[in-house]
Amino acid sequence: MRLTRVYVQASLEPGASFELPADTGAHVARVLRARAGDALILFDGSGREFDGEVESVRGTRVGVAVGPARSVDRESPLAVTLVQCVPRGDRMDFIVQKATELGVARIVPVLSQRGVVRLDARQAESKAAHWRGVVASACEQCGRNRLPSVDEPRPLLDFLGSSDTAASAAAPDGAVSRCLPARLLFEPDSEARNSDWRIAGSVEIAIGPEGGFSPEEIDAFGLVGFERIGLGPRVLRTETAAIAAIAWLQARFGDMR
Repeated sequence: MRLTRVYVQASLEPGASFELPADTGAHVARVLRARAGDALILFDGSGREFDGEVESVRGTRVGVAVGPARSVDRESPLAVTLVQCVPRGDRMDFIVQKATELGVARIVPVLSQRGVVRLDARQAESKAAHWRGVVASACEQCGRNRLPSVDEPRPLLDFLGSSDTAASAAAPDGAVSRCLPARLLFEPDSEARNSDWRIAGSVEIAIGPEGGFSPEEIDAFGLVGFERIGLGPRVLRTETAAIAAIAWLQARFGDMR
């Protein structure tokens, strides 16, 4: 029987006992109907997972004991950074969840000129916190013991003009083969195809909004080393494109081979 996995946003050590956070405790008690003596797997994002046991359940207050630890690495050898234009509605939740399951290392939400989503600083902080919760839940489900990072949403041109992005373009990652750039811009009308490319180590991929990137944004991508690539003859929705691109990369160059 598969044991319930619970993410704890605190450093865990064997032999410790503590009470689960309120939201987590409510889920364990009410949804999973846990009882004292039930076994759990606990993880804190450090790469280890721990045997755990429910010690007490009082309403939604759940006490757990931490058992032995073990290092379990389920991370892909290909570190994928997803630069994703934030779509309207709850589709970003879906993208974040599936990208986490597919093994991305970092998610960078961006706001593009043709995108319909606009966020002020407070809303951006709140959205990032929400998506980090989606990441944690996805890691509980898929078995990852390290959580991919989620940046706060920011304008696309701000991201492309940031010092780390520009520096990376000037000095590409040495682990990336000469046959494939470290940065890929997925565009439906691109003639570039992927048949002969090779990659190792890390890659950044960019997925546009519902209305596509503006010409100014496409030019900006080119200035920092992104190469345009297509995903076939059909125009994909933004959430479909993100999942298709990550799955292709992991199947060709990651741990889904």
